[in-house]
Amino acid sequence: MISLSNIDSMLRRAGGWFLRSGIQEPSGGVARYYRADVGKNARVSTEITGYAVSALLYLAERTGDGSYTEAAVRAARFLTRTAWNPALATFPFEHSDNCDQPTPLAYFFDCGIIVRGLLAAWRATGVQEFLDTAVASGRSMIADFQARSVIHPILLLPDKRPLAYEPKWSASPGCYQLKSAMAWQELLEATGEQRFGTAYEKALDGALEAAPAFLPGVADREKVMDRLHAYCYFLEGLLPCAGRTDCARALAAGIEETANTLREIAPVFERSDVYAQLLRVRLYAAQAGVVPLDEARASWEAGKAAEFQITTGGFAFGRKGEEMLPFVNPVSTAFCLQALALWSDYQNGTLNARRQSLV
Repeated sequence: MISLSNIDSMLRRAGGWFLRSGIQEPSGGVARYYRADVGKNARVSTEITGYAVSALLYLAERTGDGSYTEAAVRAARFLTRTAWNPALATFPFEHSDNCDQPTPLAYFFDCGIIVRGLLAAWRATGVQEFLDTAVASGRSMIADFQARSVIHPILLLPDKRPLAYEPKWSASPGCYQLKSAMAWQELLEATGEQRFGTAYEKALDGALEAAPAFLPGVADREKVMDRLHAYCYFLEGLLPCAGRTDCARALAAGIEETANTLREIAPVFERSDVYAQLLRVRLYAAQAGVVPLDEARASWEAGKAAEFQITTGGFAFGRKGEEMLPFVNPVSTAFCLQALALWSDYQNGTLNARRQSLV
């Protein structure tokens, strides 16, 4: 079992990685990952920058260190002033300052993560620019992505034509999209615009209908692990309605299925973010009073997540057998540090997990 003092040290090191590793570039944008084997960042990602805003503000709130707020504001301003395309009213997939330009795409999932990050920045700073861009993006997400029966995952820019669906989960509609649809629920809370609440409810209905068929989804066990990551997004997206009987039932069943499948596949391939996502959902659901906490399994998942922190303070993406993969990932780091912080709070009897703070 990892000690509380070890968790505090791990959080300080993870926070330092965000601030000083170079994963956040001078523009304020955050790279998709760092390749430890070649010593190079991947391209800046608008989605990952949105995640980083939320993670940095979580660290700022937890520690009182203004350096995290400053970094979060730089990232948020990159999103509103550089990444945001006002003519198209959307966030393109990735960003590059050199000639290696990405394909002009917009992802529903990315936009929702960015909106949640900007809303977190607005709540923390009161800067109207962050709210205004979040609202504009939320409205365009409804207009551009939400069809009669599904949410299109990817649009080709500039005409916003939906791309043909592909078998891989990130290129097809699915229950995982509910995590980003949480942005609509938070926009409803911020603005009172009922269109956002209606959009979330429609996404919720579709996700509940689609979820039973999502796992395992493929025969390849490594790809099932990837789908577990996405399935945890569905479980996270249920948190705004955790008190509903159908949502509570889906949370309980989903936590059990994820835990069992994770343990089965882990000896072959394991992802740090899946351990962290599962632990976070357990703690949120227990706090909501809808799924009793299995402390033994939660403790095991916390210990497994902790194994992925490397010497620089960031968390590695995953491991195949005994070999750690060379990707040091901002999302893995954010999810793991938050999961371990929440686990520490639970052990201290001080757990107070706010849904809007979920990275």
